[in-house]
Parts: sequence; C-alpha cells; structure tokens
Amino acid sequence: MTSTTIDSIQLDSWVGETARAIRDFDWSATPLRSIGEWPQALRSVVQVMLRNALPMAVLWGEEGTLLYNDAYAKFSGARHPGILGMPIEKAWPEASEFNRNVVDSCLSGESLSYHDIGFVLATHGRPAQVWLDLHYSPVASDDGTPAGVLAIVVDTTERVLLEHNRAVAEAALREANDRLNLALNSGAVLGVFVWEIGSNRVLGDERFARTFSVPFEQMAEGWPLEAALDIMHPADREHVHESIERTVRDGVPYRAEYRIRTPGGGWMWILASGRCDYDERGRPLRFPGVLVDIHDRKIAEESLKELTRGLEDKISEAVAARIAVEAQLRQSLKMEALGAMTGGVAHDFNNTLQAISGNLQLLQYLPPTDPRVPERVHAAMEAVERGAKLASQLLSFARRQPQSPVVINPRRLLGEIRELLQHAVGASVSIGTHWPDDAWNFCVDRNQLENALLNLAINARDAIRGDGKFTLTCSNEVLGEAACEGKDVRPGEYVRLCASDTGSGMAPHVLEHAFEPFFTTKPEGHGTGLGLSMVFGFVKQSGGHIDISSTVGSGTTVELYFPRSFEPESVAVPGGPLATQTGGATLLVVDDDAAVLSSTVAILEALHYTVLKAANGDAAMSVLQSGVGVDLILTDVVMPGKTKCADLAEWAFAQTRPVPVIYVSGYTRDIILRDGVLRPNVTLLSKPYRAETLAREIASALKGAPLTH
Repeated sequence: MTSTTIDSIQLDSWVGETARAIRDFDWSATPLRSIGEWPQALRSVVQVMLRNALPMAVLWGEEGTLLYNDAYAKFSGARHPGILGMPIEKAWPEASEFNRNVVDSCLSGESLSYHDIGFVLATHGRPAQVWLDLHYSPVASDDGTPAGVLAIVVDTTERVLLEHNRAVAEAALREANDRLNLALNSGAVLGVFVWEIGSNRVLGDERFARTFSVPFEQMAEGWPLEAALDIMHPADREHVHESIERTVRDGVPYRAEYRIRTPGGGWMWILASGRCDYDERGRPLRFPGVLVDIHDRKIAEESLKELTRGLEDKISEAVAARIAVEAQLRQSLKMEALGAMTGGVAHDFNNTLQAISGNLQLLQYLPPTDPRVPERVHAAMEAVERGAKLASQLLSFARRQPQSPVVINPRRLLGEIRELLQHAVGASVSIGTHWPDDAWNFCVDRNQLENALLNLAINARDAIRGDGKFTLTCSNEVLGEAACEGKDVRPGEYVRLCASDTGSGMAPHVLEHAFEPFFTTKPEGHGTGLGLSMVFGFVKQSGGHIDISSTVGSGTTVELYFPRSFEPESVAVPGGPLATQTGGATLLVVDDDAAVLSSTVAILEALHYTVLKAANGDAAMSVLQSGVGVDLILTDVVMPGKTKCADLAEWAFAQTRPVPVIYVSGYTRDIILRDGVLRPNVTLLSKPYRAETLAREIASALKGAPLTH
C-alpha cells in the first residue's frame, strides 16, 4: 500500500464540518504547505483533536498556524471559518500578547494551565467579557522536538457569573440581615409576626407579645387574627382589615398605620408592614410582617397639623383684613369719583334748569303778542336740548345708551364726515385721512360713532390752539393672544380707527384720568369733561377696545378697535318728506308722571288726535280690554303696577290688526334692550323730545297701519 493511499485513508477518518473545511482549505499559502507534506505527528494530533468533544486547537510552528475542531469553531462564533489557517496572534488580536507567550513557552517544552482567566473577546460580533479554563501542551515533531501546541479551551463564563451573582446575593443577604438585626435591636421594631392563614393563627416573637399585651406562651401557641383586631382602636379596625384583605387578594405589600391599646389604658401608634406568601397553586399560605413604633412621629405630625391650622387661620384673618381694607379703599375711590361726577352733573344741570326757569319766568311777564316770546321759548328749548345731550353722554359712559348698529364701510365713512370734521376744527387745522383699499367693514351705531369722532376732533382743535394737523387713519388689525394680554379685548380681527393730533399733549398724571367723567383740563365753562368718557363708553358698548397715548409737546393719539363684520355694508334707503298725520286716529297715552302725561296729551290734542290717557299699565290694560278702538299706544317704560309696558306691547302685537307701539323713556333698561341693541319690533322715543319729533314718530308708526274708524 502506497503513502498516498495511506494519506487518503487517514484523511477520510477526519469527520465533522471543520474536518471538511481543513481538507478543502488551500494550505499551500501557509507555512504548513499542502496536507500531503504534513509531518505524521501533525496529522496524528489533528486526528485526535477532531474526534474530541472539547474545544481544541493546534497551533503549529513558530507562527502558531491555527487548526481546530467543531467545538472550537462554535466557541469562535462569527470568526469561523475566517481564522482557519491564520497565525494565532492575528486570529485573536485582542489576546495577541497572551498567545505569543503560549506559543513561545510550549515550543520550549513547557506546559501551561490557566483557571477562570478573563478575556474581552468578540466571539459573536461584539466584545463581551468571558472567562476560560485554558490548557496548553507542546506537540513533538517526528524528530521529537517541540513543533506545535495542543490547546484545550473550556468556557467557564456561565459558572463564573453564577458564582459572582451568588456572592453578591449572599453579601446582600448578610447586609439585610445585619440591618434587620440592627433594627430589631434598636427599640423601634416592636416585634415580628407570621399569620398562618389556613389555621388562622398569629405567631409572634416576645416583643410582639409584649406590644399586644399577650403572654408569650399564648402567642407561641398561636393567636386568632380577630383577637389582634380587637386590641386596635375602633376607628382603625375597618381600614386595617381592608388592607389585609387587599394584600391577600391582590398580592400587594401590606402597610397600615393604626393605634393599639396600651396596658395603662392609652393608645400607641404603630406601623405594620408585611406580605402574603402563596403555595404552588397560588393559594394564600402565610402572612409574615413586622411592627414599628411610630408613636412619636404621629404625635409630631399632629402637632405640626395643629400649628399649620393655626397658621392658616392667621393667614385667613390677614387676607380677610386686607380684603376689607381694599374694599374700603375701593369704596373711598368710588365715592370720590361719584362726588366728582355728582358735582359736575349738578353744576351743568343747574345751569340748564336756570336757563329754562329764567325763560319761563320771563314769559309770565310778557304778553302773548310780545315779539320776544318766540325768542324766549327757543332759548328754553335750547337749554332742554343741552340737558338732554348731557344725559345722553352720561348714558353713553354708563353703556346704557340704546344703539341701532349698522354695517359701516370705513372708506366711505371717512370720506363723508371729513367736511363735518373740518368745520368742527376750523380752517387753521388741516385734516388728513388714510385708509387701505381693502378696508374691512365693522358694525356700530353710526350716529354715536360720528359723535365720538367729532368729540375727538374738537379735543384735538382745543389742544392744537392754532395751526396744526388732525389725522384720521384706518387699518385692518389681527390681534393675537400677546397683543390682548392685560387688556379688556379678545383675540380676533378688528378695524382700527386712529385719531391723532399735533397738539400740546398730556402729561402722564393727566393721561391716567383721561376717560374719567367730568375730568377736564379746559378752563371753567369750556368743557363738561364727558367727551372722552362718552367715547370710552360707546366703544366698550360696541364690543371694541380703546387705547390712548400722549406726549407733552408732541400730541395725542386715540385708537378705536371695532370687531370686524363680514356682512355687506348697510345702505340707507332715502325717504321722502313725511307728512304729519293728524285727525282720524285714536291714541292711548300711558305715563305715571302726571305732568308729563298732561303735557303729552295737550300736544297730541293740539295735533287733532283723539287721545285716551292712563296713569299706569293696569289702567291702560283696562282701557284696551274694554273694547275701545286704539290705533297707537304711546307708553312710558318704567311704571308702577303689575302690568308693564312689555305686556301692553304683547297685547298690541297679538291683535288681528297689530297696533303700533312707541316706547318713551329717559333711561333705557333691559326691558327694552337686548345686549344694548334695540329689539326690531320696538320704536323708542327718548325724553325729552320736541313736539315736532313726537308728531313725526307717531306719523311714521301710523303710516300704512289701517285706522280703527
């Protein structure tokens, strides 16, 4: 049998995946050359290695060319089969120094063994800490000299980790036992116990027995749970029992604070902690626990609570005292403002009444044919109108002025009132107006808006005192949260009207009073101080916002913000001259003021109307229900009696032929208004009024309404 045949037979005896890899590997590029040229000693040790179940490797020659079996391939992880035939130092570069020493030592005839030596090896793609038992023996060549190394590798990582974890656990257990013993001996622990659930026996140590005032012999034999509950404070038993049941049922930790009776008849606070143990079927088995003395802590907590309650009471008293002082201060400021307002109202109304009184007294001494009679009557009527204007301004500041809002196009508005404003400021003051081409619409009472702008123009004229400029601008503004912070306005889209002048301006201490009624810097007799307050009230009643800024020597700027309206502009329908209808109509006049009732009836009779009168709502309803035909009801708003003006209106509108109704009032309340806007089916005539105005309103209401006769 030839050598080649022997070699083939020997190679065929190499079994396993790694053996096939060795046979198929191109060894010619390594110091070992082809397998056929290997020394018999190398072939023999490889054959032994491949048949062994332990991870084994052969490091041949000075370079330590690596060959290994299936078990070693598994240990190598992702490095296999790339490290086959590679020098050992390159195969395991992280342990190159260690392996160099192994090869050199074994080639010199030494054997090496290492027990639980640690390495950081990337056997499965990433570095990991491993522990190994390593055994290295020299392998002799055919001539008997050491030519290689047989390595046996045993992975002990799992065992090392288990031993380490066990050591850590044992240390933790010793530490816990030390802490427990320390706690048990410190005096805070009042005992340990175990409740045997099946037999309902509570077993405890000597301290536990002493805490519950039970002989230790009895406690050692077992004590029913109910007996332990009986020693607890009655107020605590229910929640302790519920805590025990919850722990047994849900497996949650047990923790309960309660009081137990002491031998002296008092009560002591304790804390009980524990858990429930279960058998292999999940049935509750035992309930171990420990008692801790918390009496001093609870007493301290109660003392702290009592102190806190006392402190809270003192704080509440201090807050109440401060609120009372603030209320007194607000009342004082309110009375001061009311005094200023009352004085201003009294002054202006007394002047108005004096003008009316003087003219009426003069008429007593003049014969009817005297040419001065019409002049005096006209002067008295002008005084009445001044008083009415003053009342209107007060109502506007109080946001009680009835409004008839319409949708306004600011571009058209500024164009139409420019001439009016120019007349108000005079020729020495130039007026400028600016607006965007796409100015948004807004909805307010146009008459009140024009009066507000006229007031601002007159204020500008008085502040300029000569040549200057008054500018009205309009812009579309979107106010966000930041812009509205600290202001009485909501975020949204607004139309901004800005009135600015080049007048003398206001100092800060004057500016902060600008919107107060009857506050004025004008000389005596040159202003009521109601202009800006009226503008303020009108803007707020319209759902808008007003800002004012001023600099001494530079001028003043007032900004009016009105909510944007998405409705089209309201277009006024021109009407022809209204003829006053007289005669042929029966009117019911209702007013609880005898003087007002008498004068109104006299005016209507002079206009040739048939007039029925009633001193209150009840009397008026009696007239209406009597069957008398009535073509129009003219009624005061606020009257005594059960029947109100709204009841009269309901009767009128419920008739087969609805009867027109005119409300007359000097002070409109919510009975007329809804959100400050007149109801669509109500005609309002404000006191005082001229006879011509009364006649025109009645004629307008009767127009188109068929008469009863």
